[in-house]
Amino acid sequence: MSSHYDKTFENQDFSSGIADIEFEACTFQNCSFENSEFKGSKFINCEFIECNWSNAKLSKVSFQNAAFISCKMIGLQFDLCNPFNLSFEFNDSILNHSSFYGISTRSTQLINCQLQEVDFSEANLSSSLLKNCNLNGAIFDNSNLEKADFSMATNYVINPDKNRLKGAVFSRENLSGLLQHSGIVIT
Repeated sequence: MSSHYDKTFENQDFSSGIADIEFEACTFQNCSFENSEFKGSKFINCEFIECNWSNAKLSKVSFQNAAFISCKMIGLQFDLCNPFNLSFEFNDSILNHSSFYGISTRSTQLINCQLQEVDFSEANLSSSLLKNCNLNGAIFDNSNLEKADFSMATNYVINPDKNRLKGAVFSRENLSGLLQHSGIVIT
C-alpha cells in the first residue's frame, strides 16, 4: 500500500479512483472524487474542503477523524466503509440521498448540512450534534439517538417507539416531528 503524509492536493481530479492508498494528515481542496471507486483506501486525520464526492463508491474505505467542509456528497453509502475507528465530521455540506445504515458514528458533528432523504436506520448517532441541519425525508428506524442534539435541526420525523431517544435534545418548535407518526394534528 502506498502512502501520502501531510500533503495538500488542490484542484485534482480523482474520478478514475484510488485503490489501496493511505493518506494521513492530508488536505484536499476543491478536488473531485465524483463517481470514483476507493477500494481499501485510508484517510486518517484528513480534511476535505469544497470537494465533490457525489456517487463515489466507498467499499472498505477507512475514514478516521476526517473533516468535510463545504463538500457535495450526494448518494454516498457510508455503510460500505471500514467500520474500524470510523469517525468524521461534516460542516456546510450536502449529503442528500446518502446512507449511514447500521454504522456507529457516535459523537459526530453535522453542522449546517443538507441531510434530505438520508438513511440513518440502525445507526448509532448517540451524543452527536445535528446543528442547523435539514432532515427532510431522513429515515430513522431502530436508531440509537441517545444524547444526540437535534435542538437546531429541522424537518425531521422520528418515531420515539422505534428509536432510542433517552437524553436526546429537541426544540419545542420542532416537536411535531416526534408526534407525526401518531396521527396527532398540531396547530
